[in-house]
Amino acid sequence: MVSRKAPTPTLRSRWLGSRLRQLREESGLSIEEVADYLQRNMGTVSRFENGIYPVRRPDMQAMLTLYGVNEPRRRETLTGLSESVWRTGWWDGYADDFREFVDFVWLEEQADEQLLFDNTVLPGLLQTEDYARAVIEAAEFDGSAEYIERGVALRMERQKILDRRNLRIRSIIDEALLHRQAGGPEIMRDQLRHLLACAQRPSVQLRVLPFSAGMHASPTGSFILFKMAEPYPEVTCVETLKGALYIELPDSEAVAERYDRLWEVSLGQEESAALIAARIEERAL
Repeated sequence: MVSRKAPTPTLRSRWLGSRLRQLREESGLSIEEVADYLQRNMGTVSRFENGIYPVRRPDMQAMLTLYGVNEPRRRETLTGLSESVWRTGWWDGYADDFREFVDFVWLEEQADEQLLFDNTVLPGLLQTEDYARAVIEAAEFDGSAEYIERGVALRMERQKILDRRNLRIRSIIDEALLHRQAGGPEIMRDQLRHLLACAQRPSVQLRVLPFSAGMHASPTGSFILFKMAEPYPEVTCVETLKGALYIELPDSEAVAERYDRLWEVSLGQEESAALIAARIEERAL
């Protein structure tokens, strides 16, 4: 007999489950009582709340009624969330190789604004193909050539969101990244030229955190703050050796404050562009 593997909860399905659990507890109801009302077993309701089982529209509507959620807009928002959390996208084609990255790419697709701080490598959305390949080869030193090329393809595919009219990206890069070589001198020159071109996009604001700023508000590393539209919460992503760590409200408010401090001590856009251009000239010598 072939056993069925339980689906892996996604970040967005966990959000929905958490919201359903909160509504149930606020209503003073037990899982058993909800299961009786839905004419489902307790295990199914528990899976709804753990984000490992899709909530169909009739079940969602019934639970919202039971929990006293009667305002039409709120009902439709939550119902829409239940229908979207299991919806697939182009990124799911990469899930076999980059399962934990699916949530991250989904956040990129959904966010209205991204606040990026990078002090290890240049932002993935602003990388050239050759620079991206050099970065992935260094990080995935035991990966196959096919795996690395899949990673490069995924990174290039992600960059299509830069053409979205409603997207806003604020990016702060540490000056050290203008000096740290990836893939050779020509690749770095092309990458720095590409940075300048990206900074000309209406959706991108790019600043350099200069050496002269000294110690700063994020000495522990890079992060991305995703500002989401309703019904999703604001989320910060921090990369660790064990994978991505997601920080939600209210903790993400402290991250936003740190970002504002970094933005204030960074060079303005024109000064940043001039510094990048000067570095390109230095590399040409």
